[in-house]
Amino acid sequence: MYIPRVLRPPKKSFFLLGPRGTGKSTWLRATFPDAHTIDLLSEEIYQRLLASPAVFGAELRALRPGSWVIIDEVQRLPNLLNEVHKAIEEQQLRFVLCGSSARKLKRSGVNLLGGRALHRSMHPFVPEELGARFDLEAALQYGLLPIVWASEEPAEALRAYTRIYLKEEIKAEALVRNLPGFARFLPIAALFHGQVANISNVAREAGVARTTASGYFEILEETLVCFRIPGYEAKLRVRERKLPKWYWCDPGVARAMKHSTLGDPAPEERGALFEGLVAQLIRAYRDYRGLCDECYYWAPAGRFQTEVDFLLQRDGEFVAIEAKSGLRFAEGWCRGLRAVSKLEGLRRRLLVYPVGPRLVTHDGIEVLPLVDFANLMAREEVWL
Repeated sequence: MYIPRVLRPPKKSFFLLGPRGTGKSTWLRATFPDAHTIDLLSEEIYQRLLASPAVFGAELRALRPGSWVIIDEVQRLPNLLNEVHKAIEEQQLRFVLCGSSARKLKRSGVNLLGGRALHRSMHPFVPEELGARFDLEAALQYGLLPIVWASEEPAEALRAYTRIYLKEEIKAEALVRNLPGFARFLPIAALFHGQVANISNVAREAGVARTTASGYFEILEETLVCFRIPGYEAKLRVRERKLPKWYWCDPGVARAMKHSTLGDPAPEERGALFEGLVAQLIRAYRDYRGLCDECYYWAPAGRFQTEVDFLLQRDGEFVAIEAKSGLRFAEGWCRGLRAVSKLEGLRRRLLVYPVGPRLVTHDGIEVLPLVDFANLMAREEVWL
């Protein structure tokens, strides 16, 4: 059964990027049922166009002006963008350039389109899309990737996801020279979900050079399975840390990459998994609805127990958000939100926890269960 997504298509050509398994192809079939589709996952099509890119141009010239064309897994043949550029200019064709990796596009001419194509992203499900079917505990255990969520065996689907990622995203695209080293790196990197990663320690544990480990983190980001949130920097009386925090794109993927048993999350896992879930929802609504211009974390130097998980910035104003996985509100959770209260332009302070009543502290901190926070983003009311 197809579940409608929050993402709405633009009226002109666009790149659609997102991790494997987020439902890009399913959404494209539902949204553009009459589009001319070129699926580069098909080995026959890939080999034909690899051998003769001119065939692609001839195929496009046979289409009516204004037609939509979908190129799936476009990163496999970035040189096709030359013909795409020409077809946009000469035939007014409209393209959806879909892929699960930005790495080859960045290195092979994505800028050839010179602003003629917009950029859109597809993320795992958000509660708005699932409605009453959203289950927080299942989300923390298995994640919200459509390919996993729809499976009758979600744990096995996640294990298969890690194998496919190594085989089709990393090995097939020749993104690393040392595949065994990268495979050793993955579970170690997964331990840093929601943390500042110590590259030297990761490199030592994986048995690779520090520069190699740093390059591996870039690959995770460019293949869209990880993202970073930078530390907020401002000319305040305290100096903020500048190293980014790393998050995996989905709680289930983070657990699968570190070879977890995928049973109920252990108590020591829940904090990072819940924070990561809040991070991915913020990121999704930033891309889908323009929730914010930038997202940071806030942590003054020298005060290691004081931090705010997320600081949203828009038009010079801020919303501070703290994520806590405990089931019963505690005043100590507000330490970071109280420390950031003097930040100029701070509009609102929100504390998000799994379930429970909505509360407001004596100094105006709003305490929300996750579903209520997700509804705020869905209704575009975070800044109200």
